[in-house]
Amino acid sequence: MSWLEQRIRRYEHARWTTDDNRRVYPFEWGLEHVGGRRDEPDPRAYLNAWVDETLARSDEWFTTSPAGDYVLHPAENGASGGRVLTFTSQIVSPWPENNIVHARFFRARATGPAVVLLPNWNAKWHGQLNLCRWLNALGITVLRLSLPYHDRRVASGHERADQLVGTNVGLTLQATRQAITDTRRCLRWLEQQGYTRLGLVGTSIGSAVGSITMAHDPAVRAGAFLHVSTYFADAVRTGMTTMHVWEGMRTKVSEDELRRYWTPISPVPYMHRLRDTGQRLLMVSGRYDPTFWYEFTDEMFSNLRHEGIRLETLVLPCGHYSLELAPFAFPAALRLGLFLFEALA
Repeated sequence: MSWLEQRIRRYEHARWTTDDNRRVYPFEWGLEHVGGRRDEPDPRAYLNAWVDETLARSDEWFTTSPAGDYVLHPAENGASGGRVLTFTSQIVSPWPENNIVHARFFRARATGPAVVLLPNWNAKWHGQLNLCRWLNALGITVLRLSLPYHDRRVASGHERADQLVGTNVGLTLQATRQAITDTRRCLRWLEQQGYTRLGLVGTSIGSAVGSITMAHDPAVRAGAFLHVSTYFADAVRTGMTTMHVWEGMRTKVSEDELRRYWTPISPVPYMHRLRDTGQRLLMVSGRYDPTFWYEFTDEMFSNLRHEGIRLETLVLPCGHYSLELAPFAFPAALRLGLFLFEALA
């Protein structure tokens, strides 16, 4: 292990330990969130059948229509804070506060290219604003979505987005589906404002949400994703930041079972849909990432190239958290900005 890798891994661990509010929740099947019954006698059999059916009709599962109640509110804390768009989510979750979507709008031009920005898990309300402003400086309008169960959408009694990535199998499926349909409603709103050159930017779980959205929404011309992996379950099972989630599940389901049950919210089964569409992909990753292990990232690269997908990659000698630090942030931001500028021109 090189000196740089040791230093990066120490930093990643130190950042991980700064969050002291992670809790290990009890395992639940949560089949009521995917059309089943809470007291289903054979949850494994139900999910096995449900996965096949859902993958076969993914267009239907992820379909949405424009919201009927879009409201663009005045800017918060001055124009630099962006205006706030709200609308009702298509998915009705058990928590009413989660069912109102909030997104921050940073307009560069009245027309031109625009992207929906999908942050990382447990991102704060003010997270990634510098990225929004950098894209604005390039003439790209940004609509930054707050993912389900985040900041203003957090479930009562919770400090973290425990439902989007959690020990409840069915609720995690529903929450990720909700993130995808919310993203598509954001795209429909941008179209209503006159934006036709649309892209997606995602970080970590935002990359999974974004890539699945892109595979189901031909209006998206390009996707730029920071930190990527193959299967949702493999990232949760092996990642440093999700150790507490797997701890609550590992005695109830096997690795192979969870990979299968969460396949419909994994990018891999849908990537073939990008072949011959003209859509462009940029994926940026850290070689020393203990949250999204590079072996899964490299597998994603290989899968996409095998499918003949138009893919650009940037691999930096950093980790999950450290990508936002100098010097790694500079080449990542430059490559991302120039990619979108060109792809959405």
